[in-house]
Amino acid sequence: MADPRGFLKVRERELPPSRPVEVRLRDWKDTHAQREDGQPFLKEQAGRCMDCGIPFCHQGCPLGNLIPEWNDLVRRGQWADAIERLHATNNFPEFTGRVCPAPCESSCVLGINQPAVTIKNIEVSIIDEAFARGLVAPQVPQRLTGSTVAVVGSGPGGLAAAQQLTRAGHTVVVYERDDAVGGLLRYGIPDFKLEKLHIERRLEQMEAEGTRFRPGVEIGRDITWDALRRRFDAVVVATGATVPRDLALPGRELDGIHFAMDFLVPANKAAGGDPVEGAPSAEGKHVVIIGGGDTGSDCLGTSLRQGAASVTTLAIGKQPPLERPAHQPWPTDPIVFEISSSHEEGGERTYLASTVEFVGEAGTDGGAPAVRALRVAETEYLPDGRRVPKPGTEHDIPADLVLIAMGFTGPETDQIVSQTGIELTGRGLVRRDDTYASSVPSVFVTGDAGRGQSLIVWAIAEGRATAAAVDAYLQGSTELPAPVGPRTVALRG
Repeated sequence: MADPRGFLKVRERELPPSRPVEVRLRDWKDTHAQREDGQPFLKEQAGRCMDCGIPFCHQGCPLGNLIPEWNDLVRRGQWADAIERLHATNNFPEFTGRVCPAPCESSCVLGINQPAVTIKNIEVSIIDEAFARGLVAPQVPQRLTGSTVAVVGSGPGGLAAAQQLTRAGHTVVVYERDDAVGGLLRYGIPDFKLEKLHIERRLEQMEAEGTRFRPGVEIGRDITWDALRRRFDAVVVATGATVPRDLALPGRELDGIHFAMDFLVPANKAAGGDPVEGAPSAEGKHVVIIGGGDTGSDCLGTSLRQGAASVTTLAIGKQPPLERPAHQPWPTDPIVFEISSSHEEGGERTYLASTVEFVGEAGTDGGAPAVRALRVAETEYLPDGRRVPKPGTEHDIPADLVLIAMGFTGPETDQIVSQTGIELTGRGLVRRDDTYASSVPSVFVTGDAGRGQSLIVWAIAEGRATAAAVDAYLQGSTELPAPVGPRTVALRG
């Protein structure tokens, strides 16, 4: 393990610098400064990893990453061994190292009375160094099984399942309805958090391994689900949870009110050089974002880069505490006040804000009525736990553009249900058993489509576990690893 006295020698937690706000708001590049070879502080930070005996960071990470092992290897400068340990449990550390909220750090033993080890930054440094040194090579299967698998959806869960199954020797085709592969990684997450070069170079590796990609094909319309089942020996549903949660209030029909993804997707396409005609823009507008999570933060950073006149983020609940609350003790993942890179850049955050009504006015030149303000009241907590607008506290906030970023309710299921009769849960998710198998033979379900809206690290973990389940279904047994998760699968023999 790492230096047993490292946490005593280096007590301060240090992260790489970010680019100045006034500079990064002028482009869509990563908010962090360019990687410096060596990062002299990195080995010291990796050395803070304790010889703790029981690494609780393992239980904090759904992938079961071997964190103490690669921390020690980074401390020793053994980059080839470090990426080998990291890739043993995580197909895409360049994604998790950038956009995962790092529940592993909340479980770090050092975090009991000191700032936790910078696990997330060490992780992304390993994969960036590995690509820079040419240590990431295709892993072409030694033999082909003759079995075929279709993966529907190219988000992190679908890509993880596809890569694992390809390496097991199956012929895998990934279908994506968008014009480019990557799912929400591609068009849902802005470049300032995840530049698309990270997706491209991983896709190059997967194509070299034998995975085939079919963008611009929507299963259910271009190819029916039943036709897909007949064409392939197994099908993996990795469509994600893409149905947005709405806010049905008076004035919802006004122009200028959009779901977050209806704003982010065209903005991300435009940032990539493919502008979308008629897309909503924040330029010169008073923007109000309803929802204070990661998606709301992405809307904030995007609005600021588009030149918004002002941006206000509304959260219905109380502002979280600055430090871990007593009722969320270590090693649980606490809800605390967080400042993302977008929050550093500007905008206002308002808590205990309950939206009551969208207020509009007639459009110019006979156009449709458009939103001009949000009527907001202070949130009141009732004894039974319900949150309601407090009477007499209503006031208006100017708003020319309203973005609803309240999360997602589940997957789009109309077509797969009508064409296959697949069963859903009471929450509208695709039902699956402990081997990720659906109610329809040869159809498996992974990631948010079966789990509900969750983290990228859970999607990759489930993609890997689903791949092991599919391999066992096709071959009778499997040697693919199945990460510990909510559905641990016994797949050997």
